[in-house]
Amino acid sequence: MAEAQNQATGEKEKSMRTVALTALGGTSIEWYDFFLYGTAAALVFPTLFFPEDMPRYVSLIASFGTFAVGFIARPVGGILFGHFGDRVGRKRALVVALTLMGVATTLIGLLPGYALVGPLAPILLIVLRFAQGLAVGGQWGGAMLLVTENAPPEHRGFYGAFAQAGAPVGLILANLAFLAVTGGLSDDAFMEWGWRVPFVASIILIGLSLYVQLRLEDTEAFRELAAASEPTEAKPRSPVLKALTTYPREITLAAGSFLGVQVTFYICVAFIIAYGTNPDGLAIDRSDMLFAVLLSTMFQIPGVFFFASWSDRHGRRGIYKLGAILTGLWAFPMFMLIDTGSIVLITLGLTVGQTCISMMYGPQAALLTELFSTEVRYSGASLGYQLGAIVGGGFAPIIATALLAATNENSMAVAAYIALANLITWISISLLKENHQVDLDTVR
Repeated sequence: MAEAQNQATGEKEKSMRTVALTALGGTSIEWYDFFLYGTAAALVFPTLFFPEDMPRYVSLIASFGTFAVGFIARPVGGILFGHFGDRVGRKRALVVALTLMGVATTLIGLLPGYALVGPLAPILLIVLRFAQGLAVGGQWGGAMLLVTENAPPEHRGFYGAFAQAGAPVGLILANLAFLAVTGGLSDDAFMEWGWRVPFVASIILIGLSLYVQLRLEDTEAFRELAAASEPTEAKPRSPVLKALTTYPREITLAAGSFLGVQVTFYICVAFIIAYGTNPDGLAIDRSDMLFAVLLSTMFQIPGVFFFASWSDRHGRRGIYKLGAILTGLWAFPMFMLIDTGSIVLITLGLTVGQTCISMMYGPQAALLTELFSTEVRYSGASLGYQLGAIVGGGFAPIIATALLAATNENSMAVAAYIALANLITWISISLLKENHQVDLDTVR
């Protein structure tokens, strides 16, 4: 009897590890695709997809504008895939999202530039960026719920971190891909065709989506809900509308809780590349800036797991609020270090910033999972997450660039912007309940 129980426990743990690693792999490649665009928006797209006679700041803001389109699409993706995921399952929604991202990113790598097709070039770029946004808006909820709904309650934060770690891992992969092609090619070759290689390589995401479809089961929570609602109970006609009417406060505060994370993260990984490589400013080598971002992001990965595990033992809100305070305060010395032009000090400033971000980002998957009932959890969590993303991450590089232009290159204005965003996050988390010990089946 005891041996059978131990065997069942071992099989369950093995299955949980498989789900967690698959979620990490899926989100890593998905975010790799999404972040490729951010790096290219800073380095390639202002020149390739817009007229040559546009002033640098104008073309850069236009390029970051197309970057923001992906964030505008993310809530739409959260709505579409949230509805789909709450109605027919987490796994199926995730498979469709992974496939969509793989196709869209590959096609970006094949797009002609402005010199060949004129205004059609940025239009096609915007359409495919919107498709990327739809995909990433849907995949996070599916991957996050695959792990958190399957995880043991006492380790929900830790396992949720596998879905969260996909973002820094994906960013590292994207920067490594660009470092590989920039290091081995001349500037002309890189701008002509080298930048396309990392985009076309994302076609492997379609293969991963097939693996998820064929090898993984849906979450136990969703299977129990589906069994309980058939045939006597009809599923809600629109899980998204039910989430909005049942949990408006939770969705709003979830979005606010993500604001500081998104603003700081996208300034540290997208805006900062354009800021550092500006030939009229710091004029740092492109490869050096990519390396600084890559190295600093590596420190976020262990931070995500450490602080997520901490939240399992001590609660989500405390560590999240501390992360918001430290991130907001660190923004000022971070930009002082960046403005020295020393790549060592730049890396140090970004590393501390990324570690502070992980204090919030690590516990976030579990935090959002615990706010909503099973029947609308995909929709509610995705809406909160993606609304925070569009307000925070989508416009952060544009706002930061505009602040620089308006203040005569004063980086402290950007630091103040980061501090304000994290203050809003601290307030939002303070108004949420602590649910880290809740049974997900009892959330109403």
